Amino acid sequence: MTESAPLASASTPRILVVGGGYVGMYTALRLQRKLKRGEAGIVLVEPQPYMTYQPFLPEAAAGSISPRHVVVPLRRVLRGCRIVVGEVRGVDHDKRVASVVTPATEEEGGGALEIPYDHLVLAPGAVSRTLPVPGLAEYGIGFRNVEEAIGLRNHVLEQLDIASSTRDAEVREAALTFVFVGGGYAGVEALGELENMARYATRYYPDIVPEDMKWVLVEAAGRILPEVGEALGTYAIRELRGRNVDVRLETRLVSCEHRIATLSDGDRLPTRTLVWTAGVKPAPVLAATGLPLTASGRLRTEATLRVAGAEAAWAAGDAAAVPDLTADEPGTWCAPNAQHALRQARVLADNIVAELRGRPLAEYRHRHAGSVASLGLHEGVARVYGRTFKGYPAWLLHRLYHLGRVPTVNRKARVLAEWILSGLFKREIVSLGSLEHPGTGRGSAAGTGRAPDAP
Repeated sequence: MTESAPLASASTPRILVVGGGYVGMYTALRLQRKLKRGEAGIVLVEPQPYMTYQPFLPEAAAGSISPRHVVVPLRRVLRGCRIVVGEVRGVDHDKRVASVVTPATEEEGGGALEIPYDHLVLAPGAVSRTLPVPGLAEYGIGFRNVEEAIGLRNHVLEQLDIASSTRDAEVREAALTFVFVGGGYAGVEALGELENMARYATRYYPDIVPEDMKWVLVEAAGRILPEVGEALGTYAIRELRGRNVDVRLETRLVSCEHRIATLSDGDRLPTRTLVWTAGVKPAPVLAATGLPLTASGRLRTEATLRVAGAEAAWAAGDAAAVPDLTADEPGTWCAPNAQHALRQARVLADNIVAELRGRPLAEYRHRHAGSVASLGLHEGVARVYGRTFKGYPAWLLHRLYHLGRVPTVNRKARVLAEWILSGLFKREIVSLGSLEHPGTGRGSAAGTGRAPDAP
């Protein structure tokens, strides 16, 4: 199917893939490789025309990797698929139709686009899990996509500029206090990379020293990085505290109103930076499918990755509760992580091809190989096939693993080149926050002394 191919075809079975993340992109990629010409058409619906390799977001935020190399253009990779930039708002699986809202929907003034299908792959991923914390909607910063990662980088550097130029001690204190909520991969890696970047940047601010900054990690559980095990989690805490990071365990964020982070231990921290990485939840579209869900909102699937009790509906990754056939205890689900998602995508695609050809389906089984996490430049923890690594070896394993997993040779080469260059030259510490508001610089050029009004 080419980019100009029509959405509808009466003679060819259509496979509709919802989501262009790990599962969505890799499922579509494997399908276009394994299907014969004319055997089936593939349509992929995704709000953004690219796949984001999320493990590289912390390094993109720290400036070690260019933002454009963290994403993979779907149209370049999936040449045999029809890419629809839009959002699936509902699914009528009985009629085999999905309702999609595209950027053109509002312009056309009509209703949602209806895309018929014969097989449905649900892989919309997850969204940030928020809690009704006062002030969180106004002041919280997410860390789920490349836009948020680069926005956070610019924001942190801008806080150094504010602290360097203000005469108000309270403003300076709030600007130099950085609070991260959530002790999982996203929170720990983002804090580790940004703290490392900010500490390096202070050498260019004569009136700021690293000790002036306050970095706080808030975690409701009794440990961080549970995926790497208790011993490595304890080591990570010790390493972060050695860099003056204040790690608060068994502590919750109660409020962040008026730019004051109030914690459950009673502490109040004036801060201009509050990063929320406290978990994720399944995408809301799953509730609009009418398909069976677990109590946590994930699609209940069989080991073949077919949605339980639903023909021609498939799911994997964050959206699916997939039975873990390698677990010691029955009733265990596969962890919703990238390691499982990549492998589930291959099995899912193979099973769709098998069903189209009338062949038996395979069951998904994969024993967890381990986990790796970065704590900043040259620091990390890793647990691989039962062996543990700390410090520089773990950090190197982290980079090698993700270099091997990032899609396409093009991206691998670009990321590797950037790592080499970053080792040879100094860090870039320029904030480009003005790119997010490009109109703010035109006022003085027009002689008005202020930015023009928004159109």
